[in-house]
Amino acid sequence: MTYEIKVAGLTRHLPVNKVNDELMIAGFVIFGDVELTCACAAELLKRAPDFDYMIAPEAKAIPLIHEMARQSGRNDYFLVRKVPKFYMDGIFSAEVKSITTAAVQTLYMDEKDAMKMNGKRILIIDDVISTGESIAAVETLVKKAGGEVAGRMCILAEGDAADRDDIIYLEKLPLFDSDGKAKPF
Repeated sequence: MTYEIKVAGLTRHLPVNKVNDELMIAGFVIFGDVELTCACAAELLKRAPDFDYMIAPEAKAIPLIHEMARQSGRNDYFLVRKVPKFYMDGIFSAEVKSITTAAVQTLYMDEKDAMKMNGKRILIIDDVISTGESIAAVETLVKKAGGEVAGRMCILAEGDAADRDDIIYLEKLPLFDSDGKAKPF
């Protein structure tokens, strides 16, 4: 079963996958889809508020934030990691429970990145916002670092996230019942 979506002028057919006995979601993955990544980055940049830096959670948003940085002529961006790395010092952390993850995760940010964010306008980027938990965890880290959240952007707003007025997104993505029928927005 697939769901057809049109985003940034392109059409894609997303596989619909079971999350639990009552819920299915359309799997939107931009890894390996250069055309879609570039088109979505361009459309998001047209709608972006003023910002100094961008940040995204690892991992599916990495190609998007990289392309947004490239297209905007910015030399750097920040990533929030799912696992602390040996080269990270003075680590900040926040917990998150995502719709696509079975357990609570901890997200980590390096103190060097935090120092750059202090007093700066930070644009939070993700591929899909559904429950908003990942974005909230990233926002917590940005605030711990002394940054100001300039905005929250994603390619797709899934389910109830489409009703939020605090995110900028390109298209709505429905949730699906156990029979694969799209739930109304």
